[in-house]
Amino acid sequence: MAHLLGADGIALTIGTRTLLSDVSLGLDDGDRIGVVGPNGAGKSTLLRILAGTTQPDGGRVTKVGGTTLGMLDQRDELAEGATVLDIVHGDAETHVWASDARVRQVQDGLLADLGWDAPVAKLSGGQRRRVALAALLVQDPDLLLLDEPTNHLDVEGVAWLAAHLRERYGRPGATGALVVVTHDRWFLDEVCSRMWEVRGDGTGAIDGYEGGYAAYILARAERARQAATAAEKRDNLLRKELAWLRRGAPARTSKPKFRLDAASALIDDEPPPRDSMELTRMATRRLGKDVLDLESVSVTVPGKVLFDDVTWRLGPGDRYGVVGVNGAGKTTLLALLAGRREPDSGRVKRGKTIHVKELSQDVAELDELGGLKAVEVIEQEKGRVVVGGKELTASQLTEKLGFTRERAYTPVRDLSGGERRRLQLLRLLVAEPNVLLLDEPTNDLDTDTLAAVEDLLDGWLGTLIVVSHDRYLLERVADRQVALLGDGTIRDLPGGVEEYLRLRAAAKAAGASASGTPAGAGTGSAGGSGAGGTTSGAAPASGGDAGGEAVTQRDIRAAKKEASRIERRLAKIAQKEAELHETIAQQATDYQAVARLDAELRDLASERDELEAAWLEAAEVAG
Repeated sequence: MAHLLGADGIALTIGTRTLLSDVSLGLDDGDRIGVVGPNGAGKSTLLRILAGTTQPDGGRVTKVGGTTLGMLDQRDELAEGATVLDIVHGDAETHVWASDARVRQVQDGLLADLGWDAPVAKLSGGQRRRVALAALLVQDPDLLLLDEPTNHLDVEGVAWLAAHLRERYGRPGATGALVVVTHDRWFLDEVCSRMWEVRGDGTGAIDGYEGGYAAYILARAERARQAATAAEKRDNLLRKELAWLRRGAPARTSKPKFRLDAASALIDDEPPPRDSMELTRMATRRLGKDVLDLESVSVTVPGKVLFDDVTWRLGPGDRYGVVGVNGAGKTTLLALLAGRREPDSGRVKRGKTIHVKELSQDVAELDELGGLKAVEVIEQEKGRVVVGGKELTASQLTEKLGFTRERAYTPVRDLSGGERRRLQLLRLLVAEPNVLLLDEPTNDLDTDTLAAVEDLLDGWLGTLIVVSHDRYLLERVADRQVALLGDGTIRDLPGGVEEYLRLRAAAKAAGASASGTPAGAGTGSAGGSGAGGTTSGAAPASGGDAGGEAVTQRDIRAAKKEASRIERRLAKIAQKEAELHETIAQQATDYQAVARLDAELRDLASERDELEAAWLEAAEVAG
């Protein structure tokens, strides 16, 4: 394994703050490093030091001769007079890059909806981000440094990027290394094999952890337990998140790269993050049975139908995550629910007792409060609020979301973007709404703050709608997911985000087949519109299969029989897995036995994934 880059004793102080102190790191072929830490801890600065664009006060960074390096900064500084073609391919001859399958894959994954002659000056922020990222991936550097690469990417784009990076830098025998700063926890777990935590506590230290995000959470929780730290509330949050990870979707818990079962002693007594039945019961008391109903709603914008005779009913305590292609109407949906927009036809029926609050993507509403201190903003709304059965003061609430005493008494105008985002959410929560609409709430928040936000939402009584590209957040705070596929409907997703990605892939393949284009060509994170077979009212498709042929009663009976068979096999697999986990615990000191048993677990997990995919297909036909 070749060594590519080394940092020896690097140190950096800005003003009175020590960001890095005597830090030594190394990067070898095959390394995939995720960098986490509080906002302002120095994560982006670390990347710039490794890239050589920022010089440390002390120490040095050495790169092996001939090693190429590319970096994606948070700011996409593109030449304003350039076109997409200029940025991505420069002066390269067309026949050179057009004949390269790897380059075409990047283009299909990120730029399918953009014309080569499009001037970058007229692109949106998300489009500029994809152009900058595509230009970097086309270069295929040995060392790839990415600062918040998932910003402005939708769920589909994030999944594509994760698969691309895992294949490029994570396959057996791969050369090159990757370092990525991101708050997207699903992405970290999907891509990274090691983690660096920039502490941001004034020591200037960076701690290393083996494994992805789930492994990092376990190691931190175990380290905190062994050290018996005074930060008990932080430890509790880690245990809560770890317990959720272990109970979570097969896509997380079946990863062979790390077994969360080692955490059993830490979380045996940890309850589920929330009691959904109790929350629904309490929410019903506050809201009554009627909350928000879209009834035969249609909305049209120039050149496109966003909603076509859609009916969707939201009850007390419902928690929905919303995903969808760009331009499908996610923001319009929130506007309808918030009452900021009326439908072209149909109606939005509102319960008599609902109190709606909305978290927008920007923080402009705080501008008028610039002279107030953060804690005063909360006190202005309400001095005390009950969260999870506990009464908290404004000061305690701000502390719960990561504000130190000093920052809690800092004027709003002097807060960072992440701090303003946290304050904005707190301001909404203390107003005690019973319907909460969140539009991309993870923007500018670090992973620890996200865990704290999720903890607050766990005990919140009301109906919650979250629009986000953050798969981890959607799975963590929402009980169900729906999709806007660009065909005028709201589609229920029993299989969550994985089902959404399968639907999008099937739609693209069908579209490519109809146009005579090979499947897989012309795909992109921005996505097109249309996915056949969806129905209004958030209901699964029925009456037709993927090819558009009629489904007979015989087909439906066969699908139901197959689904029942799969369910029985899944139950047996779950029982066998439980037995294997117990055996592993009993033979923990016998490494050969543990390795053999773990191999059996991996085989079972693989079979379970295949069966779950088959069950979803059968359920689609059965209706």
